[in-house]
Parts: sequence; structure tokens; C-alpha cells
Amino acid sequence: MYAIVEIAGKQYKVEKDKTVAVDKLDAKDNNEIAIDKVIMFVDGEKVLIGQPYLSNVVVKAKVDGMVRGKKVRGIKFKRRKNYTRTFGHKQHYTSITIVDMSVQ
Repeated sequence: MYAIVEIAGKQYKVEKDKTVAVDKLDAKDNNEIAIDKVIMFVDGEKVLIGQPYLSNVVVKAKVDGMVRGKKVRGIKFKRRKNYTRTFGHKQHYTSITIVDMSVQ
């Protein structure tokens, strides 16, 4: 059983008891959130597809906390000017664990 959900404008494939790192959400640690933007729900042979969302499927998740992604390095340089600059960036993510997926 899995579902395709939309969280903060991006689509994720989620399964029960799996942990997913999504873009940073405004939610406190250990809070439970309900994801109602479910695009597709698959349970064995039963497949439900929304147009654009399914109104009778709810995915519940627990917020584990904030995590940071891998460091991305960037380099700026100007040729023949003896100028180089290296910079890095670590993206902030929210780690969530899928608790329940239900069809109402």
C-alpha cells in the first residue's frame, strides 16, 4: 500500500511506517499532521486516481524534526583576474514518518 502525495508543491511517494525528508514545514516536533492532497492511492489491486486530488483519502504523519541535506558546493571565478570564491549551501528539510493511510 502506497500513496503519491503533494507536500509544499512537490510530489512524494509514501508508505506506512516510512520516513520521508520533505521541504521545510512550519510544524513542531512530535506533532501529527494530516496530508489531504493525495494524488494517487494504491492498495494491492485497488488503484484510486484523483483529478487532481482524492477527497476521501487522508494520510497522517508525525513530524520527527528538522534535518539538513548534503552540502552543495559552488564556485565563482573570473578569468584572468586571479579571483575565485567557493561557497556552500545545506538545505533544511523536515523529517516526517507516515503513521496511517486511510480511505474514508
